[in-house]
Formats: sequence, structure tokens, C-alpha cells
Amino acid sequence: MTDVEAMDAALAEARRAAEAGEVPIGAVVVQAGAILAAGQNRVLRDNDPTAHAEIVALRAAAAALGNYRLNGCTLYSTLEPCAMCAGAMIHARIDRLVFAAPDPKAGAAGSVLEVLNHPKLNHRMWVEQGIAAEESAELLRGFFRERR
Repeated sequence: MTDVEAMDAALAEARRAAEAGEVPIGAVVVQAGAILAAGQNRVLRDNDPTAHAEIVALRAAAAALGNYRLNGCTLYSTLEPCAMCAGAMIHARIDRLVFAAPDPKAGAAGSVLEVLNHPKLNHRMWVEQGIAAEESAELLRGFFRERR
């Protein structure tokens, strides 16, 4: 599975979140070239402030593996993770993060904070950005434009 294919799957999750009235953010966890788990924002549906797409995907991946350590996994997200999601990725020992659009308001992979790969933390992961960035950003802009 290519990075583009994985990000397309994350974008499909984001579109499903938007259809459910949630902020359109999606995520997938890939291991050994196959999607292990997927997630989409579920904050409103679950009345859960922690139900961000990345957290939902991490929980599903951990359940699928029977282990909270997700060594060898890549997380694809349509938006740069927040501090909570970045912290969860560190604890899960994700090997690689690929995100589409930066988040200038809450991004914790360099836009606002640098939680990932912080020199005082004990886990490092590869971080890449930009795949389908414009598509993801337009999905978010369109969602919020309709609500104003």
C-alpha cells in the first residue's frame, strides 16, 4: 500500500465524519502494507472529548493486535495531530506519522507545539507531511463554511 492509498483511506474516513456532522478528520493505521484500523472524529457522537480520529484509530489498532504497543505501524491522518493525539502516538510507539494538512491552531508536530520527537521524550518517529494536504484543507474549509 502506498502513502497516497493510505491517505485516500484516511480522507474517506474524514468524509464519513463530515456526513455524520463531525469535524472531517480521518485516520488509518497501517502495518505491513495493510490497513490495520481506521478512525474518524467521533467527539459529538460519543460525547467524548478524546474521540479524535487518531485516538479512535489507535484504539482499534491496539485491539486488533491485542497490544497497546504499535511498533512497526504508520499512522496516517488528514490533519496534523493535536498534543493529546501526539502524546498517544508516542505512548503507542508508532514508527511513522504521515499527515496531510498542518494545523496552525493546535498542531503538535511543529505548527504550534513540537510534541513529537521532543528531545526530552524517549520515543522518536518519522514524521512526514503534505500528501493530499490541499484536499484535506478544502474538506475542512468547506465543512466550516457551511456552518457559518
